[in-house]
Amino acid sequence: MSAPKHGRAGGKARAQRGNGIDATGEQLQAVIIAAHGRHYLAEADGEKLQCVTRGKKTNVAVGDQVMLTRTSADQGVIDEISERRTLLYRSDQYKSKLLAANLTQLFIVVATEPGFADDLVSRALVAAEAAGIKAHLILNKTDVVESLAKTRERVQPYAALGYPVYEVSAKAQPEQTLATLKPLLAGQSSILIGQSGMGKSSLINLLVPEADIAVREISAALDTGKHTTTFTRLYQLPELGPDSAIIDSPGFQEFGLYHLSEGMLERAFVEFAPYLGHCKFYNCRHLSEPQCAVLDAIADGKIAKMRHTLYGQLLHESAQTLY
Repeated sequence: MSAPKHGRAGGKARAQRGNGIDATGEQLQAVIIAAHGRHYLAEADGEKLQCVTRGKKTNVAVGDQVMLTRTSADQGVIDEISERRTLLYRSDQYKSKLLAANLTQLFIVVATEPGFADDLVSRALVAAEAAGIKAHLILNKTDVVESLAKTRERVQPYAALGYPVYEVSAKAQPEQTLATLKPLLAGQSSILIGQSGMGKSSLINLLVPEADIAVREISAALDTGKHTTTFTRLYQLPELGPDSAIIDSPGFQEFGLYHLSEGMLERAFVEFAPYLGHCKFYNCRHLSEPQCAVLDAIADGKIAKMRHTLYGQLLHESAQTLY
């Protein structure tokens, strides 16, 4: 995702700043490249500005295209968020957490070690489907051969659902990893998500060699402390072509989806699709109803019981939402 370009006024204002003229009040188009609490870092035509929102709004996400007003040389106030193409977020019973906006694809990173949680993988896949974002899996650390066969067996059900699985080893085979991932990222706005320890940082550092420097700069700009990297951040990938960007997110241990309605949930489980509309009752919830096409498919081994159990759990969560 390339940062929007300034208009003629932006070029004039840059010239004024170069001549020592105050450009406070300048209107800029920008993309949000990092967020921490109510503090954001925006990039406008290569220039980075620390930003806040007007009032107490916190509905800005990394990847948002925004209009902002410059308040000083390196600061601004976000006035408006452009219409989003997609929005990925998590939610619990009380609040939601925006992850990223305007994504075209999501990569769930799993590894041969440490072990990964199928519950989190499935939840991320459901979130991607509900948001209209293409999902993939990256199986990292394939050099740990003693765990590879078992891990391949664990990711096979996701591949069977149509989610591509790409095998890489960021540390042992960096060149092959780049050769695998770069074509997938070209022209796309992508996000890497996964549990801690899966190797997301190693992948980011391969794709964005200056990432460590960028993290320190962003930490300083957002005043999060030099060792704090627990924020979502966007890196442009200009060498892969226009609109190429990758977003790194903190490792997560839970992925709440309380915001998804019953209808959204049944459609987000891709394996349900052939059976929807074929149940005896038009308002079937696919839990325990008689002559349910989805339950029949589970009994026939066409739908994994683990996935249906998660579906029931998510239905229960959606009924608990208080916000």
